[in-house]
Amino acid sequence: GTAYYVQVSAYNMKGWGPPQASVPPFAIPSNWREYDGRAPRRRGQAEALDHLLGQVKTVHQHCICHEPCKNQPQSRKHSVSKSLKHLFHPGSKFLKTLKRGLYLTAIFYKDDNILVTHEDQIPVVEIDDTYSCLLMQDFLWFTKVSCMWDEILWLRQGVTVSQSSCSCILQTRFKMLLAISQMQGLLGIQDLGQVFFEPVKDKQGNILIITLKEVKTNQTFESVRWVPICKLQTSRKSVSSPEEPTALDTLLISVQDKLAYHQRSSHALSPGLYLGYLKLCSAVDQIRVLVPEQLPNILCHVKIRSNPNISREEWEWLQKMASVEEPVPAEPEAETSQNHLFQELQVAIKELMTLVNIPLQEAKDFRLYSQEVLDFGGQVSFLLLLPPSDDVCTAPGQNNPYTPSSGFLTLPLQIFELGEQ
Repeated sequence: GTAYYVQVSAYNMKGWGPPQASVPPFAIPSNWREYDGRAPRRRGQAEALDHLLGQVKTVHQHCICHEPCKNQPQSRKHSVSKSLKHLFHPGSKFLKTLKRGLYLTAIFYKDDNILVTHEDQIPVVEIDDTYSCLLMQDFLWFTKVSCMWDEILWLRQGVTVSQSSCSCILQTRFKMLLAISQMQGLLGIQDLGQVFFEPVKDKQGNILIITLKEVKTNQTFESVRWVPICKLQTSRKSVSSPEEPTALDTLLISVQDKLAYHQRSSHALSPGLYLGYLKLCSAVDQIRVLVPEQLPNILCHVKIRSNPNISREEWEWLQKMASVEEPVPAEPEAETSQNHLFQELQVAIKELMTLVNIPLQEAKDFRLYSQEVLDFGGQVSFLLLLPPSDDVCTAPGQNNPYTPSSGFLTLPLQIFELGEQ
């Protein structure tokens, strides 16, 4: 914990006296982890993952499937010839229009300007013109790949694809890696940014996977230029009807909303202890989590206090409250830390119920997650408020009162987990 030191000086009409140190010279506030000696959840996890990735790369480098390449003296000549053909292949350029298929588009923005091709188009490359697989599974896989923009070449080498024998899913994911490499090569940059939480689709069968990145430095790009967003929106000639806009037209119309989402996703909370509300919605192929539209990288929440630390005494009191089968409003003794937390929680719960539009009388059936305090970087911590077990996750077909117009979003759980990082 953090050590706090105190010095005291007396003052009279002659001025300040010499400072006197406290006895003992410092104190370290207790922490909730001392209750059961629990170690931080993420301690050593990043190092373990890096070690595991290193092992995978080592095995891959010595994989037997790469041995035949050593015995082919013509392989280098063949690869050079293939790469030269690739330069003149029409697929190595940005697309102007979409046909039915799956595409990747990268949005780079700086202030009120956006990066476009010389034809005043947002950069788009084709992933698959015959896409017919499970979109959500492939999309969520793509979001995981976005954590490894610098490793795309290695990932491509690891996916050995035989077009005649591999599955539809494997072929699609290999094509995704090819499209990423193509976009990186055309733009001259590896980091394509953050994946938008849902693809843009149209009735013609086009699907756009979108990445977003804010450029804060004078970075050099290839084959593109900067234009004001408003100019791009007003000058583009739509090739679709307002009733059935193409995916590109839909993207252009809503680009400012997507940029706003991207900027809000990077906002951090001020230091303090917060009360968060966990609400999930399930669908056939995914689970989504409820988040505020203004801060989509964190759960719906209210601030309890500015001090993020939960003391051992406070946590012990919370454990006792959680172990009671029929909770009664037993207020702790006055002038104790438990009493202050009790009062702060009462206020926070009322504010949170108002925020998520739930009648306060329903809160009596809610539960406080008592397994741990969620720590984020040491300066922000969360207590979680959970609905009754039957209501934590809204099943398909059930009424969902939370829509973007009401100030909330429901993000795919995997997207939320990446944003929380």
